[in-house]
Amino acid sequence: PRFPGARDPMDMSNTPPPVKTDTRALRDAFGRFATGITLITTRSQDGPAGFIANSFTSLSLEPPLVMWALSKDARRYSIFSDADHFAIHVLRAEQAEICSSFTRNIDAFGGVETSENVHGLPILNDCLARFDCKKYAAYPGGDHEIIVGEVVSFQSHDGAGLVYTQGGYHSLGGASR
Repeated sequence: PRFPGARDPMDMSNTPPPVKTDTRALRDAFGRFATGITLITTRSQDGPAGFIANSFTSLSLEPPLVMWALSKDARRYSIFSDADHFAIHVLRAEQAEICSSFTRNIDAFGGVETSENVHGLPILNDCLARFDCKKYAAYPGGDHEIIVGEVVSFQSHDGAGLVYTQGGYHSLGGASR
């Protein structure tokens, strides 16, 4: 039933035309929302690759699905867009330096203790949670590609997570850097 005076949400006749957005201001506004930090890893022809993403979220329990967004301008775009398997690591509050290293370098594995999962992907041995995934789907999302992964295995540990808000890294209990 419709309420008196309610507008049909599909009726776009009264929608104003799009306004040119100040992308810096929009990015700053988006940055007011605290997000967790993940390191996503895969293996490419050239070896292990890592990518920092704060766009990660759970999507479904049945089947177990997660999703994250990959910028089409990212230096590692083709590596992760083409990956059939990837591992998502939820970083601990004290792992801000790992985040900084992978933001700067495609191969920042030198100073990080890793091993390999059953798919040969590099995995962090000490993170808050890890989801080993196979690619389930990918969708266009403006200047990003939305990657959906089916979780094939996972692990979880106690601790405080690393979050990003307003241009900086923090823990749930205070600034970590």
